[in-house]
Amino acid sequence: MSNSLADLLARKDFDEPAEMQAIKSFVRKKFDEDCEVLLRERDIVVTVASSSLANALRLKITELRQAAKTKKRIVLRIR
Repeated sequence: MSNSLADLLARKDFDEPAEMQAIKSFVRKKFDEDCEVLLRERDIVVTVASSSLANALRLKITELRQAAKTKKRIVLRIR
């Protein structure tokens, strides 16, 4: 059985996970800003450009968790 790199990449799903899409969409819709999202086993890291945006998101963390349909801990970071 041949597993060349091309074969492996052809079967790979490159779509973003639903949680990641939901968080990016929430931030873009509510604050008109972009963010980076990193999914980890126990938490989700959301990186934003400014401390004011991070604080505003902190106040809406419950809404953000509901939008992402997750129970994972959400960690906010500033670039």
